[in-house]
Amino acid sequence: MARRHTLTYLAGIAVAGLALSACGSSSLTPTATTAASKAATAAASAASAVDPALAAKLPAKVKAAGKIVIGTDATYQPNEYLDSDGKTVIGMDVDLFNAVAAKFGVKTEWVPSAFDAIILGTNSGKYDIGISSFTINAERMTQATMLSYFKAGTQWVTQKGNPKKVDPNNACGLNIAVQKGTVQSDVDIPAKDKACTDAGKPKINILVDGDQGKVTAMVQSGKADAMLVDLPPAISAVETTGTLELLGQQYDSAPYGYVLPKTGSDEFAAAIVSALKSLQADGTYTKILTKWKTDGGAITDFAVNPAVG
Repeated sequence: MARRHTLTYLAGIAVAGLALSACGSSSLTPTATTAASKAATAAASAASAVDPALAAKLPAKVKAAGKIVIGTDATYQPNEYLDSDGKTVIGMDVDLFNAVAAKFGVKTEWVPSAFDAIILGTNSGKYDIGISSFTINAERMTQATMLSYFKAGTQWVTQKGNPKKVDPNNACGLNIAVQKGTVQSDVDIPAKDKACTDAGKPKINILVDGDQGKVTAMVQSGKADAMLVDLPPAISAVETTGTLELLGQQYDSAPYGYVLPKTGSDEFAAAIVSALKSLQADGTYTKILTKWKTDGGAITDFAVNPAVG
């Protein structure tokens, strides 16, 4: 799968020790309070006045309910994860889409879900939208309508000092952890494993879990020699654990996309694009990404089913 955008985060952000304003899910330690996050979200919402023209384009179900129900895998710090109360979903994606919803004059309901069940749940009507750091690719666009709002690439992470001497270009015979249903598990690591076996080298032992926090814990414990994950949660894992480090540079940067039902979503998708453009124009988009130290992933070309390759 070709993904060709270039994402430049602040050089050496993890090495420089810039702390992410984030809290932990199952295995990551909180560093921000619920109150602070809620206050920031409220400020973003307050900055986003209701646009009647956009509100008119909401699906009938959403209008009637007065809320947008969102399926999300809340294990992906700092983008979407559970706050210290174990119930409240917070993160960059949460703040940003809450601001989008404010433009429509409706509330949001964030429902934790297994990552690989979100697209199905959106198409079945269980969720109005799926938001969970989905990389946009051709395969996913055959299953859903996708709308770009951010970009990120894949990053290798090891224990500090790289004790197993992991080489991202030659991981044959090593134990590599990835989250189930991600680009890393479905496309990236299988291709690397095939390259190993095609060259007559040992297979990669691929360790898969549906919870990114547990994937991170595998590397911390030494069960996995390294993990592949998107750059924002990679940086977050390094900062919050204190026992991990980034290995090499991120690669294959690609747009993230909101997930809408495959059919009947054109008007709602176009309205979300308009809301994002409005948030960009009034500075809210940049403020939210800056708060979460993810502003290096900002984009300007919000689009429905964008060309990828």
